[in-house]
Amino acid sequence: LAQKLEKQERTTLKLQKQLRAYAKQIQDLTGKCLLGRELQLKPGSRASPKEGSALMPTVLSPPDYRPQSSPGVLPDLPAYILFMCFRHADHCCDEPRARSLLDAAVNAIKRVMKKHSDDFDVVALWLANACRLLNCLRQYGRDEVGYWQENTARQNEHRLHNVDPQGACRSLGALAIQLYQQLIRTAEKGLKPMIVAAMLESETIQGLSSARPPGPRRPLAAPAHTLPELLLQLGSFHEALSCQGLPATVVHQAIRQLLFLISGTTLNYLLLRKDACSWSRGIQLRYNISQLEQWLRAEGLHQSGAREVLEPLVQAAQLLQVKKATEEDAGAICSLCTVLSTQQVVKILRAYTPAAGLEERVSPSFISSKRLQEQNPEGPSQLLVDTCHLFPVHLPFSASSVHLDELHIPESIDLAFLLRV
Repeated sequence: LAQKLEKQERTTLKLQKQLRAYAKQIQDLTGKCLLGRELQLKPGSRASPKEGSALMPTVLSPPDYRPQSSPGVLPDLPAYILFMCFRHADHCCDEPRARSLLDAAVNAIKRVMKKHSDDFDVVALWLANACRLLNCLRQYGRDEVGYWQENTARQNEHRLHNVDPQGACRSLGALAIQLYQQLIRTAEKGLKPMIVAAMLESETIQGLSSARPPGPRRPLAAPAHTLPELLLQLGSFHEALSCQGLPATVVHQAIRQLLFLISGTTLNYLLLRKDACSWSRGIQLRYNISQLEQWLRAEGLHQSGAREVLEPLVQAAQLLQVKKATEEDAGAICSLCTVLSTQQVVKILRAYTPAAGLEERVSPSFISSKRLQEQNPEGPSQLLVDTCHLFPVHLPFSASSVHLDELHIPESIDLAFLLRV
């Protein structure tokens, strides 16, 4: 009897082991996810890859996913797919799988950025997806009442219940900041060679070259770049950011950063090149700045903060045009140059070349006058602008109106290993 009982216990353990294996297989089969070719999910459906990292090479590969090649497709579609996979892990109370999925997504995006770091469109695309995935985790999270308050009843059916997304939000927030910084560096590479030629060397006002001060002159060769080319490049960046579905506030911050580069680079050139400081150059520069301001208004960016970063350059251009002789002139300059440092004002005045027969050279006594030396004591103290400075980026919450059970997935994205559940 003891032997028979022992045999039955072994059989019971074996059957229990098989039962657990079958249960796991059933869970895996029902856990296969999402979005086949019909592109409509049943209400409450959830998504999860058979292997956590299997989704990454397909969805996060730029050659396989170019939203512009599929009209009507959301640029941040990969973010929605990844979030639905995260939801399935939440439904299964499988926090390790959810964490593994997000880690794989972050690492895959980093690999894409390393390979395509100089492609502005690709960087913008994955910045938009990182922001969207971060906002989905907030919008459908468990505890952030302020984030899901505006959800519809259908959207609230998709909220997370078991997995805490806070760790994933921190990782995605850090990734989004890295992507934003890479985006700015990529744009700066395209802008830097154009700035000086477009802002200071191209003659957008005809005839000003004849008013240049006397002295040795370089031949007036055609500038390497013109102001219209610079504006075209800025427009290209703005269009790419808008087409990728980035929040407007992020787009505004990026444009502000690029205008800061243009302003700082141009001002530094004025401060370092004596032949750049003249009345005619001030007229030309102010006109070019007005073209930038007009472009900002035309693109709806006049409230982005970009106009404010142009102010030092505006004041430098005005300084080149005002009278510079009497004590009253010194007072006017102090009232005018509120964001320029004393060093910058003095440097421009010392480098200023007067128009022949129309002006006198700025006297040393005027430059050393007490009013000028005490100009803007609470302002910046540096001479040159640090054009490498990056303003801190703010990634605001932006709720999505998309219903997860209505996502359309194009056939060009090969997700054969994903099933509708």
